Amino acid sequence: MPHESPPAPELSAVPVNESTRETTRPELHFMVTAEAPCPYLPGRYERKLLTDLHGRNARSHHSRLSQAGFRRSHHYAYRPACRGCNACVPVRIAVERFAPSKSQRRIRRKNADLEAMFRPAMATREQYRLFSRYLNTRHHDGEMAEMTFRDYRAMIEDTNIRTEVLELRYANGELRGACLMDVLDDGLSAVYSFFTPEDEKRSLGRYFILLLIEEALKRGLPYLYLGYWIAQSRKMAYKTDFRPIEALSTDGWIDLERL
Repeated sequence: MPHESPPAPELSAVPVNESTRETTRPELHFMVTAEAPCPYLPGRYERKLLTDLHGRNARSHHSRLSQAGFRRSHHYAYRPACRGCNACVPVRIAVERFAPSKSQRRIRRKNADLEAMFRPAMATREQYRLFSRYLNTRHHDGEMAEMTFRDYRAMIEDTNIRTEVLELRYANGELRGACLMDVLDDGLSAVYSFFTPEDEKRSLGRYFILLLIEEALKRGLPYLYLGYWIAQSRKMAYKTDFRPIEALSTDGWIDLERL
């Protein structure tokens, strides 16, 4: 699953000059963060263009910005604005065109014993314990590894838009995984997922994507947004297994294979 959702951006950002400011909606104000080491490409530096999602139009802003390649973290929408680099490509799945592969059908069967439940975005201690185990095992050297329960609660609840948590549980109620997702005007957006480290063979990250595709179809929403794909990053390779997958280009959203 996507792991691009960082802790809330550092507030060392500076306003964008009026001449280059985005004009999605007049009440949105954009800033650019200071440069920091890129978590995906060694030796490179990242910076983000971001805006605060606030007020009664937060959801519509978020939907429009997602269509323009932005992601959400807490109450911010952001997209890469790196100097001399455009490696991060926004991608989404057109759910009505998606057809699962043989391996994806096997993943569904392998996890048939798990119950999927969509819940309001409320952080729990149970989720946090699993979240911490996942990070300590899979991403112990990442920027999220030191997150406290207060930080985790902010990641789940600090937003003005419609957000839900998809939980996976055994029949006895034991939590095995969770996925934070946003509900947009034209789709669902997978924000972050985590699961029991010992369940690696279940491919729960991919299973979450399959479940969100099904849920988008049930809700009559045409897209599942998966964040960014980077051709040079092995961490992102799994996203191209879900075909057809669309990418945002200078000509709009097109099938990734046409880039």
